[in-house]
Amino acid sequence: MAKYERILLKLSGEAMAGPASFGIDPERVKGLAAEIAAISEITQIGVVVGGGNIFRGVALAAKNMDRVTGDHMGMLATVINSLALQDALEQIGRHTRVMSAIQMHQVAEPYIRRRAIRHLEKGRIVIFAAGTSNPFFSTDTAATLRALEIKAEVIAKATKVDGVYDKDPMKHPDAVMYRQIGYTEVLTKSLGVMDATSIAMCRDNRLPILVFNLNTHGNIMRMVSGEPVGTLIS
Repeated sequence: MAKYERILLKLSGEAMAGPASFGIDPERVKGLAAEIAAISEITQIGVVVGGGNIFRGVALAAKNMDRVTGDHMGMLATVINSLALQDALEQIGRHTRVMSAIQMHQVAEPYIRRRAIRHLEKGRIVIFAAGTSNPFFSTDTAATLRALEIKAEVIAKATKVDGVYDKDPMKHPDAVMYRQIGYTEVLTKSLGVMDATSIAMCRDNRLPILVFNLNTHGNIMRMVSGEPVGTLIS
């Protein structure tokens, strides 16, 4: 039994890369697809994938590349990841649609809100690609925007740690994890879960965020089933 009828799953680009942390690892993508396919049996799911495993516009903007150009290149990287995930899902028999905020009719459907909702209602997995199509907005913000538009009940933010901590657990062994925390506290303490724009949008629209560890197998299903996984921001 699913706790949520419709969710938006936010994956980082690095989630597609596996141990290498860059490029696309077919085995890693296959494993992700299997977990997503399993939860799609009990809930409607939209997915937003980052592009950091292929291209980081912000990093190159710091090296004198035009920021707008860099961000557009980053958006195209998310399309590559989305197509890879779609292929893996369809290979195991799950009907999947990639909807792109940048029109590219040969490879993806254009993003149309009502069509996206219809796909979800028909049990299809919808992958939202190319961010918001606007520079200066992260894929976290794109995920929040799409979640609000499709009326998702929660944003499931997949990370490589167990939840939200008071400081970076990778650097500080004594970091303490929160089981539940408010939006404003995340912003005032600069906890770095998602960018400030997306946190503020969730706060203003009362959209909860569940931060969980993607590397623990089965966590996606546990999260959808309502088991106590990760940190709830609400």
